[in-house]
Amino acid sequence: MTTAVGARPRRADRGTEPGSGRPAESQSARRGGRLPRAGGEAAARRRDGAWPWLFVGPLMLGVGVFYLWPIIQTLYYSFTEWGVFGGTTWIGGANYARMITDPDLLSSLGNTVLYTAIVLLGVPIAVGLASLLNLPGLRFAAVYRVLYFLPYVAMPTAVAMVWRMIFRGDHGILNWVLGLVGIDGPYWISTPGWAITAVAIVGLWSSLGFSMIVLAAGLKAIPDELYEAAQLDGASRWRQFRSITVPLLAPSIVFVSIVTVIGSFQLFDLLYAIMGAQNPALPKSMSLVYWFYQAGFVDNEKGYAAAIAMLIFVVIGVVTLIQVRLQRKWVSND
Repeated sequence: MTTAVGARPRRADRGTEPGSGRPAESQSARRGGRLPRAGGEAAARRRDGAWPWLFVGPLMLGVGVFYLWPIIQTLYYSFTEWGVFGGTTWIGGANYARMITDPDLLSSLGNTVLYTAIVLLGVPIAVGLASLLNLPGLRFAAVYRVLYFLPYVAMPTAVAMVWRMIFRGDHGILNWVLGLVGIDGPYWISTPGWAITAVAIVGLWSSLGFSMIVLAAGLKAIPDELYEAAQLDGASRWRQFRSITVPLLAPSIVFVSIVTVIGSFQLFDLLYAIMGAQNPALPKSMSLVYWFYQAGFVDNEKGYAAAIAMLIFVVIGVVTLIQVRLQRKWVSND
């Protein structure tokens, strides 16, 4: 077949090789010298052999031995009754039936929820403090961060001893200050209702440092160009805080809130150290974990304590799941 003079030869279709009906290889495949083979990832996994499991194995072993097995064991013990000299007897769901009708259930759950709600107030306070410490040109910002973080790493017993002196009813510093303005302060740590509130104030104060460190790291990830553009548009600092800082800091705020709730539902050492075992307000100020301690180590009812432990596990899991679901609804990671 001849071609007219001056006519350009037709190019082969992009999808076929010139002179054949076979599909043309992509440019990237030609550079590599061969087309990618099907099942390449599976072949790579086979070549890796046992190496991935060698690195992951110790971690999985630790999780299984120190986390999963104790949960399974506690679940089993929650359906048993322990003898005075050891040994268990299967009693089915009697411990859970007793727990549902126990008046300490609502009391300890209410105290724990109240404590958690008060400590959660520290999250917006930490957001404000972290934003202030992130202001450009602020002198001694690193020193302030260290001072705020110290209560978080301090020993709970030492912190409790200091706050016990502050909360004393007769000669406490707090009641002395309230007396200067004509307010007669209560006996904070020996009055039901006020006792758990006093402990929650200490918990809020000691958790500010951790929250501020996490939120300060989140603030560092916000581009300065956004604030500069907002200033050019005439936005005030408060408007910048509401429209830039809070929305972009939302993932960090949710993380801090989840960690705070989980820690608050495990309240024990701070409550025990501040109030003491002989405090008359303690029976009405117990947290869920203190209720577990009372049943297992004071009353020596190990099976009943195991049932309480499973209740705490389920409550923390449900609350955390709700927070994660709310995070997906409210927080945008775009």
